[in-house]
Amino acid sequence: MNILIFGATGMVGQAVLRECLLDPGVARVVALGRSPARETPMGRLPEATKLEDLIHTDMYDYSAIAERLSGFDACFFCLGVSSAGMTEAAYTRVTHDLTLAAATALAQRNPQMVFTYVSGRSTDSTERGPVMWARVKGRTENALLRLPFRAAYMFRPGVIEPLDGIKPKSKVYRLAYFLLMPYLSLVKFLWPQAALTTTRQVGQAMIAVARLRVSKSILEVADINAL
Repeated sequence: MNILIFGATGMVGQAVLRECLLDPGVARVVALGRSPARETPMGRLPEATKLEDLIHTDMYDYSAIAERLSGFDACFFCLGVSSAGMTEAAYTRVTHDLTLAAATALAQRNPQMVFTYVSGRSTDSTERGPVMWARVKGRTENALLRLPFRAAYMFRPGVIEPLDGIKPKSKVYRLAYFLLMPYLSLVKFLWPQAALTTTRQVGQAMIAVARLRVSKSILEVADINAL
């Protein structure tokens, strides 16, 4: 498979990048972003010879690199920001509008592509709930599911345990995980059905939906872990 990854320097992006590089069924990985994926916090990447960095700064316009966006079997869209302190209009622009700009450009050139979007637990598919970020994510999911891809999957992970040297990109999230990590093992032991997964499981599940025919379009934590 030929894979395109957005957000390969973030925590989920690092996870799926690592699993793609380790997977013998993945022939080529292109990481599209503003900075090289080779500079991820996890350091040296396995099997990095099949990794290509595609540096692109305008994430709302892909006309300049249109000829390089064809020939992909799957796209893993792992870009995302916190809604903290943002208005709905601003959050919509960097969540809904940015994602749809990329997805629309890809759908035009890769009709057989599987598109996977990293959303969030408690996303609001009705688009009418009281929580701003959940409404915007729900609107984004619904728009993606209407695009003419071969298949599209919405991943809704809860708390993700970072493994394999993977770290959150944000300093705030790094601190949060540093404080949370000692309790994750205890939570998993006492509450096996908790909304917990790992970077390894998320990355492997994303590859699985690109490779298999999965009946669900919206995948919650239990679905991710089962895959």
